[in-house]
Amino acid sequence: MGKVISIANQKGGVGKTTTAINLGYSLAEKGMRVLLVDADPQGNTTSGISNLKNQKPNLYSALIEEVPVENAIYSLRDGKNPIRENLFIIPSNIDLAGAEVELVSMLFRELKLKEVLDKIKDNFDIILIDSPPSLGLLTVNSLVASNYVLIPLQCEYYALEGISQLLKTINLIKKNLNQDLEILGVLLTMYSRTTLAQQVIEEAQKYFKDKVFKTIIPRNVRLSEAPSYSQSIFEYAPDSSGAEAYKELTKEVIERVFEEKGVR
Repeated sequence: MGKVISIANQKGGVGKTTTAINLGYSLAEKGMRVLLVDADPQGNTTSGISNLKNQKPNLYSALIEEVPVENAIYSLRDGKNPIRENLFIIPSNIDLAGAEVELVSMLFRELKLKEVLDKIKDNFDIILIDSPPSLGLLTVNSLVASNYVLIPLQCEYYALEGISQLLKTINLIKKNLNQDLEILGVLLTMYSRTTLAQQVIEEAQKYFKDKVFKTIIPRNVRLSEAPSYSQSIFEYAPDSSGAEAYKELTKEVIERVFEEKGVR
């Protein structure tokens, strides 16, 4: 059964989408079947790796309209790149914003995404969920559906502000809705060689200890440019520092999910 990882932080602009796309691609390069689930109404994961932003059925269709989830899964193959043969996506667009409202009145509203993904988990090795920048029902659904949560943390001022609320939410979900949920790790992003960035790293390591990934994602213009071409960093700038960093992160994720504790 595939492992489900939510990429979550209620703060925007911390590298959630960049991580979903590039970690997903790098895992696919390792031969794993990877499903990206775009749970953010902004649809940036969808547009950052494909041209499927206006495609239906999508995640909204599966969550709210009860369209079979199999119909909302799209291959990202392009006929030229064999790695994309292992990469799939459930796309999203602004339609998903309505799901936050519509889920409120539903029974077992926190379990809707889990119910959807449980039907197809066996078809993938890894499912990566790009969560929205909030602690609303879509993020709660993502965490309830997941085995792990990966928390991107940018190396900037106020980086740790709000993390305590996210951790409180994670603990509440673990206690009441998903006892198997674990923090996979904290990923430091947007690093540049400044005193402030070093202070953030030290604070994160003091607070999260061995949960902090050894890999640190640099502030890299190529990482920012790649989504405008609907490409991963490995396709757009394979020799960049950003590509090298995500390659190293992939090794750590595989070790933590599959090797360190054995496949569960």
